[in-house]
Amino acid sequence: MRLLQQTFDCDAPVALVTGSGAPRVGRAIADWLAKLQCRIALHANSSTEQSSLAADQIRQRYNVDVIVTQGALQEEGVGDRIVSQTVDHFGRIDILVNSAAIWHPTPLESVTADEVRRYFDINSLGTFLCSRAAGLRMVEQPSGGSIINLGDWATVRPYLDHAAYFPSKGSIEVMTRSLAVELGARNHRVRVNCLQPGPVLLGDDVDADQRERIANSTLVERIGTPENIAHAVQFLCENDFITGVCLPVDGGRSVYAPDGLQVGMNTG
Repeated sequence: MRLLQQTFDCDAPVALVTGSGAPRVGRAIADWLAKLQCRIALHANSSTEQSSLAADQIRQRYNVDVIVTQGALQEEGVGDRIVSQTVDHFGRIDILVNSAAIWHPTPLESVTADEVRRYFDINSLGTFLCSRAAGLRMVEQPSGGSIINLGDWATVRPYLDHAAYFPSKGSIEVMTRSLAVELGARNHRVRVNCLQPGPVLLGDDVDADQRERIANSTLVERIGTPENIAHAVQFLCENDFITGVCLPVDGGRSVYAPDGLQVGMNTG
């Protein structure tokens, strides 16, 4: 906790976490940062009732100040508004975590142009607009700030039925590097990085056999947790010599091919 506070030269850093209204990875990140005594701005598009309940729970559990922001991030002005709401309430913004995203399987033959546009609008454009709004505020702060985007490990090894989704997540990697340059050139204490989560939060429709296969597809032979991602967020916030990096947090999934081939086999 002390290291995180020292990173931003204040007693209680302020973190805005998009997509933290519903009980998914974004919520776990917000909870983790609150445990470290960050002041929290939750965000939701439509799950405002869940967000309000989560805000109450975080206040009671960690005795930190929490607000709830709302809006569709791909819409013009929403990113600026929720960042302004955060700064107006807390007086600063030290951390932005872009975890808001959509995904669902669609066979390639069924993908429409509107679906591809929607993925880019929410996953790519929403991340960009919110990052720009927060980053330009951070540039004005002597202590700078840390922006962390959530990509996807599988952009390097895509799986079936997500051809509309992966281009939107692949753009996050390039966006991260570009924004690291744009904002870092204005204030060297503003950093932008990306996390690429692996299998950390499976749907309720995934049965026991599927869970075992997914676990065995990682080098660590288990499914991760949202807290694994939240811990990586803390690391990227605290280490002020890392910027423009895309870090897989995937149990080795992006480098491991569980195809049964033996290491050291004779290839002639």
